[in-house]
Amino acid sequence: MEDFIRLFLNVEVMLRTWPLLKQGLWMTAQLCAVVIGLGLVGGLFLSFLAMAKSRWLRWPAFVVIDVLRAVPPLVLLIFIYSGLPFAGLDISPFAAVAVAFFLNNSAYYAEIYRAGIQSIPAGQTEAARATGLTSAQAMAYVVLPQAVRNVLPDLLSNTVEVVKLTSLASVVSLAELLYSANMARSLTYNSSPLVMAALIYLAFLWPLVRLVSRYQRKLAV
Repeated sequence: MEDFIRLFLNVEVMLRTWPLLKQGLWMTAQLCAVVIGLGLVGGLFLSFLAMAKSRWLRWPAFVVIDVLRAVPPLVLLIFIYSGLPFAGLDISPFAAVAVAFFLNNSAYYAEIYRAGIQSIPAGQTEAARATGLTSAQAMAYVVLPQAVRNVLPDLLSNTVEVVKLTSLASVVSLAELLYSANMARSLTYNSSPLVMAALIYLAFLWPLVRLVSRYQRKLAV
């Protein structure tokens, strides 16, 4: 038991390596802010294209969404980071991770948005148009708020997955939380920093998971 505590729950090692983990946590927070923010906007744009009346807009959007959902994010990340330089496009680790995860999550957000918008009866749009609103105003002020409320648990669930997905950034040596924890482990020959990183992820994600569950129960009622 003492050996287990010394190797995995060593408070002294955790405190000594906290500055390194704090830098990794800050990098993870920046990455999440960029990926989630761009993903929400990009997903909304893709969902509008997927529901466009013109098939020249609709079908390419479906193809893009299906391809981005089918390609594993790690494969997409390695392709952008290691493949694009052969085409003369050098890209930083942060930019590579941000672009790869933005593309991947935009597709998932797009499908969530589309499901939410299609769940709103057409009569809502017709009623909004009858009051003098344009199609764009009806979508922005009437349909979209209700659609987001209907799919909010799915949006939150996907956001949780995005936060967990950022741990893959360590593959391209981006100093996010997991990479920093692994560096601390190699420097101290102790696994306690990895346990601390896991606890940090838990502290951030558990409230979101509980919020999703609570909101799903509320919608069910």
